[in-house]
Amino acid sequence: MREQTARPVGAEQVTLRLLAPSDAPALAELESRNREHLLVGAPERTANWFTEAGQRAAIAQAVEDREAGRGLPLTIWLEENGSSRLVGRLSFTGIVRGAAEFASLGYWVDHADTGRGIATHAAIAVAFGGLGLHRLQAEVQVGNDASVRVLQRCGFAEFGLARSFLRLGGQWADCRLFQLVNERWRPPGDGSTGH
Repeated sequence: MREQTARPVGAEQVTLRLLAPSDAPALAELESRNREHLLVGAPERTANWFTEAGQRAAIAQAVEDREAGRGLPLTIWLEENGSSRLVGRLSFTGIVRGAAEFASLGYWVDHADTGRGIATHAAIAVAFGGLGLHRLQAEVQVGNDASVRVLQRCGFAEFGLARSFLRLGGQWADCRLFQLVNERWRPPGDGSTGH
């Protein structure tokens, strides 16, 4: 089975959808199955996080952040063998408007499907899209070379190292900092097509 799922996927097979309360059961199962894999590069989670109720609470917070303009939570779906299944998450967090016009990008894909190009297709699909941002930033724990490759394929440039930047897996982690700048960005309403 693993040999079959190692095949690269095409961009047309990857779909992004807004995170919704109905995703809670599938996300709880996916998070539970990937618990050890995600523990390395994700914030420490309580046991409740891996339950349907925990995911419903997290989704409610993510929807609130989206409605307030602070974030954009998406799910990554893979179309394969005539069906569609949830395989990960992609989120824009910490959206800042005004003088900055930027957000942080975060993503993860089911461990069973890593290395197939799914995260790359997902990130490219929304690089700037309808958010009208000037800059995207991504923070990657030192040693997470797979995530670095995704960002590099999407055109992100490394611009620094932040010591003890994020608390991941219960410990403070050093992170490599990446950015993607929209050189065509224009202020809203100036009549150009920079967004």
